[in-house]
Amino acid sequence: MSKQMKTILIIVGVVVLVGFMAFGKIIANYNRVIAMDEDVKGKWAQVENQLKRRYDLIPNLVETVKGYAKHEKELFENIAQARTLYFQAKDVKGKVKASNQLEGVLSRLLLLQERYPVLKANESFLKLQDSLEGTENRIAVERKRYNESVQTLNTYIRTFFGRFYAMIAGVSSAAYYEVPEAEKAVPKVKF
Repeated sequence: MSKQMKTILIIVGVVVLVGFMAFGKIIANYNRVIAMDEDVKGKWAQVENQLKRRYDLIPNLVETVKGYAKHEKELFENIAQARTLYFQAKDVKGKVKASNQLEGVLSRLLLLQERYPVLKANESFLKLQDSLEGTENRIAVERKRYNESVQTLNTYIRTFFGRFYAMIAGVSSAAYYEVPEAEKAVPKVKF
């Protein structure tokens, strides 16, 4: 084999090796953006799981309170409406809006215990209230995890090469779970 032939084979070998490495890098980054997208979807599924737990608890809480607060009909109707809106929502933004609407109504419901001393002492109400408060804490944790996952994906997609890989994979930025402006105000406590 001549010296020229060896040089050509070495050059071809280096080009093929660089090509395989570049192709491997493309595949790895493609898989990375897919994994981030799936992580966001998985975290959102956990948020929904906790929201469903909340919606499963609410009818029990409502039935317990109804016996003590029959004239609070509007409150119960608002809870039912928020629950219906949540299950009818077709996307994350719709579900977030319905969830936030329900949170406002639930805070009013939990305030009923101050108006009705018998309700405050009712054991089943207290158990349901504890369950609901635990669920709200779980939802807060899952929202945080979801938003962290969204941040990771959205940051990657905004990078130069990340945008390219996201476009190839058909992955777009995800929506954050945001707190509505009305809930950002500090509540006033009066004694």
